[in-house]
Amino acid sequence: MKLRIVLEPSEDGGFTVFVPTLPGCISEGESKEDALKNIREAIELYLEPVEDDLALSPDAEQIELAV
Repeated sequence: MKLRIVLEPSEDGGFTVFVPTLPGCISEGESKEDALKNIREAIELYLEPVEDDLALSPDAEQIELAV
């Protein structure tokens, strides 16, 4: 999956990074590399299913879809 991110210098130093297509998915880092590593982790957590919250009917079918 490819997502467009926005990486910008922070006023307090370091970098802030966010994903426009994932509302609230934002991170930061002291360097560009740190910020990119941190946003990758934030994206993974954002997209991780919360299986405890799923209430599926017995007839439901789960399908993985690559985008």
